[in-house]
Amino acid sequence: MTIDYHSLMNWRIPDAFQQYSEKDCILYALGLGFGSDPSDFQQLRYVYERNLVPFPAMAVVLAMGGSWARAEGTGIDFTQLLHAEIAFEIHRPLPVKGSVVSKTHVTDIIDKGAGRGAIVISQRQLFWNGEASPVVTLRSSSFCRADGGFGGPVTVSPKPHPIPDRMPDLTISIKTLPQSALIYRLSGDYNELHSDPEVAKKAGFDRPILHGLCSFGVALRAVVEGFELDPTTVKGAGVRFTAPVYPGETLETKIWRDSDVISFRTRVVERDLLVLNNGWLTMSAL
Repeated sequence: MTIDYHSLMNWRIPDAFQQYSEKDCILYALGLGFGSDPSDFQQLRYVYERNLVPFPAMAVVLAMGGSWARAEGTGIDFTQLLHAEIAFEIHRPLPVKGSVVSKTHVTDIIDKGAGRGAIVISQRQLFWNGEASPVVTLRSSSFCRADGGFGGPVTVSPKPHPIPDRMPDLTISIKTLPQSALIYRLSGDYNELHSDPEVAKKAGFDRPILHGLCSFGVALRAVVEGFELDPTTVKGAGVRFTAPVYPGETLETKIWRDSDVISFRTRVVERDLLVLNNGWLTMSAL
């Protein structure tokens, strides 16, 4: 089955609900490797209930509701789907617990041509405790590796965030845990690509890969820790995924700061491979 442009653009994506608690905030942070130094207050505030602060990137896993793209009739080969880009905007600080509903719709589909895949772009908004206005808006692009050439309209991908043409202000390395994907999946992304060796091999990987959103979270951890940022001042962030990461690999993030805008890119040290590019984080104006 192939993608039908008009059908997918109008695909009815069910709302997703989640009642979450302090425990969910802690579990998410543990998935990013926080707590590796349990005496470090900068890490402890994300993994200990006293004065707990949700790490801002937690917004990407709240009320995920499973992957709508694997539903029968979408035309998407889910086994060949990877994250291409993600961005979020926080309108108000995340609470440490509450009831959240997400509303998602497809905003664009880019046909890159036969053998080159397709890009499906969607928007997801998070609403807390029945409120009418969203607390978070997320925009996500998925790379459907096996679904190009369906005859979709010709469109141009948005230009990515530019990386400054100078030496980075900081370089931070964080080694991921061998079991990081198995921890991170408990925050809501149960795609077997990240846990089942047989599924990973069918998708063309040597072993299960780390969630792209987890790699993104680790890079944002490097940014926040590197500049000792107050997490409640983070207003948004985004990144382009360029290659998969395997659990246990070391992520080296190069970071540039220009007032309240921070840029970053990340590579895997062991394979000298760029895995995240065109990253950005914005804060409240200084």
